[in-house]
Amino acid sequence: MVSRDPRARSSRSVNSANSSTASSKNGFVRAVYSLHDRLTQSRLARSLSHRVDNAISWLTRGSRFEHGASEFTARSGRGSAQRAGASRIREDYSGWRFLFSPLASYWALTSSVVVLTLIGLVMVFSSRTADIADEGASIFSIMWQQGRFALFGCAIFIGLQFMKARSIRKLSGLAFLVAMFLQALTLTPLGSSAGGNAGWLVFGSLRFQPAEVMKFALAVWLPHILLAARKQAQEHRLHKLNLKPYILPGVAFIAAFGLVMAGKDLGTGIVIVLIGVGAFFLAGFPVTYLLSAALLGGGLLFIVLVRGNSNRWDRIMAAYGGCSTRQAALSDKLCFQTLHGDYALATGGLTGVGLGNSREKSYLPAQDNDFIFAIIGEELGFIGALAVILCIAVMAWSIINLSLRHQSVYMQMVLMCFGIWFTAQSLINLAVVLGLLPVMGLPLPFISSGGSSLVMCLAGAGVCVRFAREQEDVRASRGR
Repeated sequence: MVSRDPRARSSRSVNSANSSTASSKNGFVRAVYSLHDRLTQSRLARSLSHRVDNAISWLTRGSRFEHGASEFTARSGRGSAQRAGASRIREDYSGWRFLFSPLASYWALTSSVVVLTLIGLVMVFSSRTADIADEGASIFSIMWQQGRFALFGCAIFIGLQFMKARSIRKLSGLAFLVAMFLQALTLTPLGSSAGGNAGWLVFGSLRFQPAEVMKFALAVWLPHILLAARKQAQEHRLHKLNLKPYILPGVAFIAAFGLVMAGKDLGTGIVIVLIGVGAFFLAGFPVTYLLSAALLGGGLLFIVLVRGNSNRWDRIMAAYGGCSTRQAALSDKLCFQTLHGDYALATGGLTGVGLGNSREKSYLPAQDNDFIFAIIGEELGFIGALAVILCIAVMAWSIINLSLRHQSVYMQMVLMCFGIWFTAQSLINLAVVLGLLPVMGLPLPFISSGGSSLVMCLAGAGVCVRFAREQEDVRASRGR
């Protein structure tokens, strides 16, 4: 007997619809799993997976990641490091594997920093010879302007070698508070503007940029506070993710970034974000939350600070459209710097026009600072520019290799944060000079003129060299 109840008919239709939907979903899931099995079991996938595994094992051989992170624990004391060295087999760094030797990276890091600093002193003086002719200034006064900062930075670089690693970690919190205080002072009448950025402090004849101090402070303090937060999260976590310990470092980092961006310094803000993201990632913060925060923050940053700023937006549009033709570039003042930077690089050729013989330094704005690489390319040519790039690459690789092969997790993270700072800022500066990015006002580390950048970069390099000496292979080679 067929039921005449309409509710029964509707119920049967809903059930049939649900069953058909469920079957279609199950069929789709089965198809996806089948496709996944075919892809993962294919010869190409197996070969690619094998090559990736070989590449990772080749890169991390001899590091704490080779047999898993549990093999090495967070140790910073000298005795524990010696016990760790005695408990594992010494790696063979003969032949081409010297590239992975911590001792080779230690000397390469020190040498590259010294070479880049010397190149910077020579090129800052050379790029300002036009100012000597125009202003009638003394040669020695021009040399002293940058030389005094180099001497002060070298004194800090050497002084940090006699400072214990645990003392640097204990003082990292104080360094962060000092950096926050100095950056907040830029919003007071003591602050000064330069190049559209209100991020300078002036005390009499002394003028410096606290954002450089902020980079240094974040690189040494964030690893300390994040490791403490990770330890607390692991102790109290049962079966769910505990993000409460990360609130303090997260809020402190956002406050530091906000103070820097209050001065409208987008380039420095990008570098600070990269340091923070690197520190949170290395500390084991969930990648999903990290990516979500990065995407949300990046979107808000673009809307408020880029799209909402007509001058900054015009520079972006000029870099990716308005400066594409010579006629448009000549008619637009926003393209003037990029255009003459291209002229300088094109004039240099293979060997350059000779040291001090640059013609574009008379026209190129910030020729001794943001666009000093263009003067290097003009006076020293492709060979000189390539030498600078190789020195930067050697410094970056040395820091990364020392970080991978260190026994202290804190020192690993600090080394990587400084590596991110130096490498990212160098790449951004080079990309701006080559016209790949709009003008941001970021100096080239160790090379560009300016005391704030040079002193703090040398201080950061001093911490890296000091922590490198705590690596077991480097310590063994020094007989300690």
